[in-house]
Amino acid sequence: MIQLEKRPQPSRLWALLTPVVAVVITMIMGGLLFGALGKNPVEAIRTIFYDPLFGEFSFYYRPQLLVKGGPLILIAIGLSLGFRAGIWNIGAEGQYILGAICGAAAGLAFYPLESVFIFPIMVIAGALGGMFWAMIPALLKVKFGTNEILVSLMLVYVAEQLLASMSLGLLKNPEGFGFPGSRNFQDYPAGHNTEIIAGSGMHWGVAAAFIAVILAYVLLNKHILGFNIRLTGEAPRAARFGGVNPTRLILFCLGTSGALAGLAGLFEVSGPSGQISIDFNVGYGFTAIIVAFLGRLHPVGILLAGLLMALTYIGGEIAQANLALPAAAIQVFQGMLLFFLLALDLLTNFRLRFATKGAA
Repeated sequence: MIQLEKRPQPSRLWALLTPVVAVVITMIMGGLLFGALGKNPVEAIRTIFYDPLFGEFSFYYRPQLLVKGGPLILIAIGLSLGFRAGIWNIGAEGQYILGAICGAAAGLAFYPLESVFIFPIMVIAGALGGMFWAMIPALLKVKFGTNEILVSLMLVYVAEQLLASMSLGLLKNPEGFGFPGSRNFQDYPAGHNTEIIAGSGMHWGVAAAFIAVILAYVLLNKHILGFNIRLTGEAPRAARFGGVNPTRLILFCLGTSGALAGLAGLFEVSGPSGQISIDFNVGYGFTAIIVAFLGRLHPVGILLAGLLMALTYIGGEIAQANLALPAAAIQVFQGMLLFFLLALDLLTNFRLRFATKGAA
């Protein structure tokens, strides 16, 4: 009989090995899934993980790693601050949408004016939009003790309805011949999130993601606020005795998380997506949860995990085009990663014991 025995101290070895082992098991189980769908499992795994980096058309796919990874890293950094403190913001997808709506609305309000101040105004509006949406569960939790998981998650569906409403109404392109969706920012240079280095995929959203990684690392390791966040997550009672104000911590973590998700939405709508549309959101807010845990809630780990998840996005699209794999299978494959990561995380705090039958 297999029993779980709690370790005296969490295992640092398993804490480091868990993401790697989870990726390997996901590749094996994903291969079995693809095999069950009638595809060559080895070819499918190679297409997802090898072709974007070293395949024939890798020169095109490599810059896409930054394009896809930027928003995931930006959102996951914000989520990790709250997760470390035991504050569970599951609604980053809604904050991402609100950031895109507010940022796009701010830019389109000035159309067709050309000014260097328009894009910075859009950035501020996007951050404030995401922060506003995150402050709803934050204030409800502080004032009434509501569960931030449920409130933030339910607000995602409200945000999606707002997105549809804006696409069909207030932000609809008056010159769009009746089609839903806003003006395209690629046709409005003052509000367009252009590439910083042409052909590299490096736009302002990617730069913001790298800056967020550095600031989060400094905050968590060099600042008293970061220490309070870590202390609250690891020893809540000690944090209270140490004078940590839980209300301020909740407002800071959810507000920062919402602002970063809003920024990701703004950079996406003004860059790669180009416009507000009904299907603008593609699940970055939910996928960022996987990225945060895969990166062990550490800024550098999140950076690497974001690039890995971006690789599965791009490789998955190639597999859909070349191998006719269904999109749902790719989503299941990505979900497996979080499942095996959380399952194996158990071994960080517990060890397996093989007890003989009849033993006391």
